[in-house]
Amino acid sequence: MTAVSRRNVPIRRATGQVLRDDTDRVAVEEPLEIRVGFEGDDRPPESLVVTMRTPGHDPELARGFLFTEGLIGSAADLLALRPGPPDAGGDNVIEVELRAGLQERFRHLRRDFLTNSSCGICGKASLEALRARATLAVRGDELRVPTRLLLELPAALLARQPTFAATGGLHAAALFDAAGTILDVREDVGRHNALDKLIGAALAADRLPLWNTGILVSGRSSFEIIEKARMAGCPMVVAVGAPSSLAIEAAWESDITLVGFLREGRFNVYSVPARIADAGA
Repeated sequence: MTAVSRRNVPIRRATGQVLRDDTDRVAVEEPLEIRVGFEGDDRPPESLVVTMRTPGHDPELARGFLFTEGLIGSAADLLALRPGPPDAGGDNVIEVELRAGLQERFRHLRRDFLTNSSCGICGKASLEALRARATLAVRGDELRVPTRLLLELPAALLARQPTFAATGGLHAAALFDAAGTILDVREDVGRHNALDKLIGAALAADRLPLWNTGILVSGRSSFEIIEKARMAGCPMVVAVGAPSSLAIEAAWESDITLVGFLREGRFNVYSVPARIADAGA
């Protein structure tokens, strides 16, 4: 079945005080279950997570999620990826086969999900976990982006968001280079999913680590956004919205340049300002 990212729904539309029947295009949100099996293990794949996402680029989402959560360290760890059986979720299930030897990581990750769902993310412990899990160094030796190019990024991103243009209901994540060129874009109803799709595409294309490129997100920057950027080795995160305090701490900890409130001809630099060419001039 072809993935559908938007659909028409019947509505009553008000114009002034007049109501009329109409339709509206809305972003699709459906669950995706990721099930994990292992090389040489005949048992059925086990469920790892269910995430709400916009259908489309599901294999990239699964790859990116497994990588940014630390279950796989490279494309070679993922041996197979396929849709689930038609009688067990079909288009809303992805089954992956990982190389033997990753079972202990899988068990730890499942426990972490259970723990985080009850106690949430907590400052110091989260930063220590990030240091322990990241396998790629963050490097951006040649990444210096002029202020004027950063200011042009939101419009360039918007021009490559077809589903957002149609629905107004999706987040986006993009890769950009020092020349301010948008290299790749992914959309999703979830901010983290959009970034996982972007990183999953880079992993499949053997483009990791993301040295000397930046990540642009259409919403705010949270700890999880910085965490995923660090896992991919990316030295710059630029957000249209605000950062959280823990995102700023994690960015300094990870040597990531963090930019927020990039809109209306302005922005704030919250960490590692040296990669902004005009900063401090």
